[in-house]
Amino acid sequence: MEKYLLVLFLCVNLCFIGVNARFFKVPWSRRHKGISAVGDPGMKRDGLRIAFEAWNNCNGVAHEAPDMGSPRAADCFDVSRSKRKYFVHKFYNKLGIGKRFNGLSAEALFDPNLYATEKELYLGSLCEVSKSSKPWQFLKTSKPWQFWMVMLKSGNFDTKAGLCPENGKPKPAPINTTMNFPCFGEGCMNQPTLNHQPTQLLADGTMKGWFNGTYDLDADIGNGLANISFYEVAWEKKLGFGRWVFKHKLKTSIKYPWLMLYLRADATKGFSGGYPYETRGMLHTLPRTNFKVKFSLEIKKGGGPKSQFYLLDIGSCWKNNGKPCDGDVLTDVTRYSEMIINPDVPAWCSPTQLVNCPPYHITPNNTKILRNDTANFPYGAYHYYCAPGNAKYLEEPVSLCDPYSNPQPQELVQLLPHPAWGEYGYPTEKGQGWIGDPRTWLLDTGGLASRLYFYQDPDTLPAKRKWTSLDVGTEIFVSDKEEEAEWSLSDFDVILL
Repeated sequence: MEKYLLVLFLCVNLCFIGVNARFFKVPWSRRHKGISAVGDPGMKRDGLRIAFEAWNNCNGVAHEAPDMGSPRAADCFDVSRSKRKYFVHKFYNKLGIGKRFNGLSAEALFDPNLYATEKELYLGSLCEVSKSSKPWQFLKTSKPWQFWMVMLKSGNFDTKAGLCPENGKPKPAPINTTMNFPCFGEGCMNQPTLNHQPTQLLADGTMKGWFNGTYDLDADIGNGLANISFYEVAWEKKLGFGRWVFKHKLKTSIKYPWLMLYLRADATKGFSGGYPYETRGMLHTLPRTNFKVKFSLEIKKGGGPKSQFYLLDIGSCWKNNGKPCDGDVLTDVTRYSEMIINPDVPAWCSPTQLVNCPPYHITPNNTKILRNDTANFPYGAYHYYCAPGNAKYLEEPVSLCDPYSNPQPQELVQLLPHPAWGEYGYPTEKGQGWIGDPRTWLLDTGGLASRLYFYQDPDTLPAKRKWTSLDVGTEIFVSDKEEEAEWSLSDFDVILL
């Protein structure tokens, strides 16, 4: 009897799945192609989940900006047409040190760094989506997700303040370094102002909202942006159809010449790229090797010749022995790879500057080409490579990464448009995807990332590369004068194959 009941159960379920697919008109792509790793595939969900974080040079807070609260914020809402109140918002953005919230630890109450990280978890709990809104996904196990993340960072570094570790180790001030970090004096590592327009529904059916502000704490952006820094991320979508478009602006100033602004898809739990603590985000499933990234990008202003505009930046963390990161900032290493599409950014890697090149390049057919093979190594495909400062078995010559701008050692592999990346769908020539050439990209990021060189100790098992952060945006790297960047991003998705 049990055998017949089992057969009947399977038949009923298979029939129901088929009827369900036909009745709900499941898109062909969802039945036959890859599965999305993000909570809001293609940025199409009416009920937006967007958050904000701001950092100093070493991904810390140190001091909150006056009257701004902790530099974490969120705009999360649900659409409720039946109650004649379209938006039900969920955010507590003005919370700052000394103000309690549910789940806050005692040690974080007056510690700006700990407070910010725990505030992010709290905002994530308010914004979290745990059930699928798609009727054809009812059989799948729910994987909670929280929000897209706007990341803002200043590269100002006060070597006399003692705020940043060196390769994860506490470093007493003053720090003696040959690196030319920008800083106008005491207070140069301040947090920015934050203004928030909660998403609202306009008469024409458009939903709009924004975050903006400045690092110049005594400035009034309402009086114009001359001689001051500025950032803004605005979002808009038609209610009921289309997708969210995120419009970004970033402006440097003489006092703040090194600024970064990205829109990130981070891990929904565990560590994200560059952070040795729990974060929240949009990636409910971490991509490894078989995945593609899709998005639409239009760049209107590039940010000048020092703007390292990242078509895509991917980040993760593993130890030099290949083991996963566990929060030990002395042995954990943040790993980044970035495709820079600003045509003004040159290749620092060359036959005469092997110090700026990775030890080898791997082709799509898995051929390894050593960097001293001047006839075959694609020098123009690499802007810059630098190794983690705690690596013990480095191949000379080598450039070590900046030991201060991350709370733990870091490794960078910075790429440029080149035919070497063409098979992965990345740009092959300078100018592709730049100003005047808006595109929808479908990048085989998993295929490329699995073949990039990253340092690992000899005779250790290869690291299982899980990418915990993916983002698009720019790093205006110590501009000589005031520069502006402006771009729009939409349709972002991470597709597991």
